[in-house]
Amino acid sequence: MQIETADVSLIGHREENQDRVAIAAADNAVLLVVIDGMGGHAEGARAAETALASLLEAFWQTPHPVFDPLGFLHLSLGRAHEEVVKLGTGLSVEARPRATCALCLVQDSAAYWAHVGDSRIYQLRQSQVLERTRDHSHVEVLLREGLITEAEVHGHPMRNYVECCLGGDAALPEMSISTRRKLKSGDVLLLCTDGLWANLRDPDFVRFAQTAGKPLRETLTDLGTQAVEASAPYSDNTSAAALRWRAA
Repeated sequence: MQIETADVSLIGHREENQDRVAIAAADNAVLLVVIDGMGGHAEGARAAETALASLLEAFWQTPHPVFDPLGFLHLSLGRAHEEVVKLGTGLSVEARPRATCALCLVQDSAAYWAHVGDSRIYQLRQSQVLERTRDHSHVEVLLREGLITEAEVHGHPMRNYVECCLGGDAALPEMSISTRRKLKSGDVLLLCTDGLWANLRDPDFVRFAQTAGKPLRETLTDLGTQAVEASAPYSDNTSAAALRWRAA
């Protein structure tokens, strides 16, 4: 695979960075992971760290290319959820560690992705946002039902209300899993926490994807810094992982 990858994780204006990001690259498969420890709950960083360790272990213990990509995503997220749930054993419901998560498997000239909560995945092609995941959040429900517009999402008072996550209750959370997404040369996949996407708009993501002449790490860091500065001095942890597809 001819690819370029990069990741960034900025603390923003918080006292602790509870985000975790990783890119695991084998010879013929790559896994990108972004996890946002939920700051409103105890030990969000520990939840994110635990979920990340579980997902990376699943990837490295699975032969590549992965035989059943969608099954892999479902089972891996389920196991990560179970591991985070264990952290909350004996704690009250509101004190249990939790996290949102987005992960993407790239192999055989295609991408497969899944997410829980409001960590997002974008597929960017040329001058457009070709695909983006839909958050498991209250405002996303309002948007789908036509009760608010896309422009109203960013400033909505319930924007941070997430309806499902890893950890907390033992029941398996709702997870959205994509079908196979064919990749074309120049496509960019971007996984990010809400600290990034909440402060940017689609044209910002398009400009980021079109900077093919600069190193991906440089442009991704610029994008993260832009998001942090947009909400200063109250910016959240801001993290992302990106992959530019060049050829098989």
